[in-house]
Amino acid sequence: MTAFTPAMTAFTPAPDRFLWGAATAAHQVEGGNVNTGHWELEYAPGTTVPEPSGDACDSYHRFPEDIGLLAEAGLNAYRFSVEWARIEPEEGVVSRAQLDHYRRMIDTCRDRGIDPVVTLHHFTFPRWWEHDGGWYSDRSTDRFRRFTEICTSVLDDVDRVITINEPNMMVNQTEARIDTENGVNFPGPSPYVARAIAAAHHASTEVLREFGGVRSGWSVANQVFQAVPGWEAQRDEWQYWREDFFLEQARGDDFIGVQSYLRTIIGPTDDADGFGPQPWPEGTERTLTGWEYYPEALGHALRHTRDVTGGVPMMVTENGIATADDRRRIQYTTGALSAMAEAMADGCDVRGYLHWSLLDNYEWGSFHPTFGLIAVDRDTFARTPKPSLAWLGGLAQRNVIPRA
Repeated sequence: MTAFTPAMTAFTPAPDRFLWGAATAAHQVEGGNVNTGHWELEYAPGTTVPEPSGDACDSYHRFPEDIGLLAEAGLNAYRFSVEWARIEPEEGVVSRAQLDHYRRMIDTCRDRGIDPVVTLHHFTFPRWWEHDGGWYSDRSTDRFRRFTEICTSVLDDVDRVITINEPNMMVNQTEARIDTENGVNFPGPSPYVARAIAAAHHASTEVLREFGGVRSGWSVANQVFQAVPGWEAQRDEWQYWREDFFLEQARGDDFIGVQSYLRTIIGPTDDADGFGPQPWPEGTERTLTGWEYYPEALGHALRHTRDVTGGVPMMVTENGIATADDRRRIQYTTGALSAMAEAMADGCDVRGYLHWSLLDNYEWGSFHPTFGLIAVDRDTFARTPKPSLAWLGGLAQRNVIPRA
């Protein structure tokens, strides 16, 4: 299959040992994650989840094929997550068989010349965690520290570990809660939860440093907060607990994952706060998730992350577009990579680019938004690589970044 290549003016060399790859998350691709709280929510009576994950992409059994397709395209890195609910289905009960499963994934990556980038936590928790307070439990830090210690048994030759994926997306509460430190937290960012997640992250990185040989950090959802002219102070207030707090927590880490899809413009609103995200203008191109088509967001995200962290090395751990038009996917990614190249020319230390996602997977309620470089038949699980996979793999083989 010949990859479609959009019009462009030039390429620029990527740094030596630059990682080119794609990413997935366990719950979104494995299937059958019955011990997670999210599975419980998907099948609860009266659930608001439109569609359950079910068998997802059956990547739990088909991961060798997925890694093989990635390798054959010319990519050299695969980011995937281990599933806490499989490894520790009941508190204190550790499944050696499940640890061995994830070790086989790491070995398969190594056998195919792929650098495994392992995420310890990507949104889903064991049911027992959620039933016993979650981040509101005074045991949350110790529990995550222990989980990290358990995982080190299979991480001996893994170079990069992401402790927690998008912690800033976990601080938005779906209902008001009362806690002794902050009172009532209405829907929106919870400083209490933010601090609890940060404590767990720092405990995890301490374990990984003591383990040795592993570079660790977490990944943050960079939302590229921009301001309506005159609303910069409100923009800064809006973004602190939604992003900047989490960037600050990464200042002592080995690297930070930058995850970018879109921008958010802050300005006046009619609600109680008086300011917040602005609606998209009439005629704005939307993706299948309803987001603005704005590939240049990645460059803004990298610069902002550099400025807040003080220059911690960065890796793009997610970037992509939900679209049924693969040519548009290549065009979006070309724009994003071009913005990344410009940020790197401005001094941003970027060590890799991992596309979201490798597969058309379960997007937290629906299989409709297709982000994948590989299509997955919902009935047979047959994998069909898209032209975008060969295109991205071609960049990896030449180790060059397009400049649109």
